[in-house]
Amino acid sequence: MTRDDIDPAVAGVDEVGRGPLAGPVVAAAVILDPSVDWSGLRDSKRLSAKRREQLDARIRASALGWEIAIAGVEEIDRLNIRQASLLAMQRAVEALDPRPSAIRVDGRDCPAVACPAMAVIGGDDRVPAIAAASIIAKVYRDRCALELHARFPEYGFDRHRGYPTALHRERLRRHGPCAAHRRSFAPVRAATGTYHPERPER
Repeated sequence: MTRDDIDPAVAGVDEVGRGPLAGPVVAAAVILDPSVDWSGLRDSKRLSAKRREQLDARIRASALGWEIAIAGVEEIDRLNIRQASLLAMQRAVEALDPRPSAIRVDGRDCPAVACPAMAVIGGDDRVPAIAAASIIAKVYRDRCALELHARFPEYGFDRHRGYPTALHRERLRRHGPCAAHRRSFAPVRAATGTYHPERPER
């Protein structure tokens, strides 16, 4: 990815947190300044936590515009995770200042927004603004997981960030779901034995 890949009128959009069993899904929208060297940007999953934190601070300080938005657990359970992810992305784009003339979205789905939108498969490795969005969304969501750990330390959110690891599943079986768990997700339903969603998990 180079400066030639950066359009100051186009926002990159990405979301983090579709897979976890607990916590919000987080979306970010970013407009990069093409005069800045963004060569270190890449998919947040390919960066160390320390490097993500460094880039998060740089993006917030040097981007032309950025915004983070969430869809909460209740919305995830009511809408399903796909629709909740699109809602979080829509909120991030609509709150972005300056307003973009178009957006590029990682993946296959685009939120309903007023400007033209294009889905880019593998966009977090191909479009610098999407990579930037993936980084600040990931850092924000990791901080949300640490807040959940402070509230519900028995689940180990500081270790798995809500994802369905063996540790998380074991703690879920032992303690049952807490207020932060997504009750429309099958492993959480199994831990309650009583929840019957109106909409499918996927």
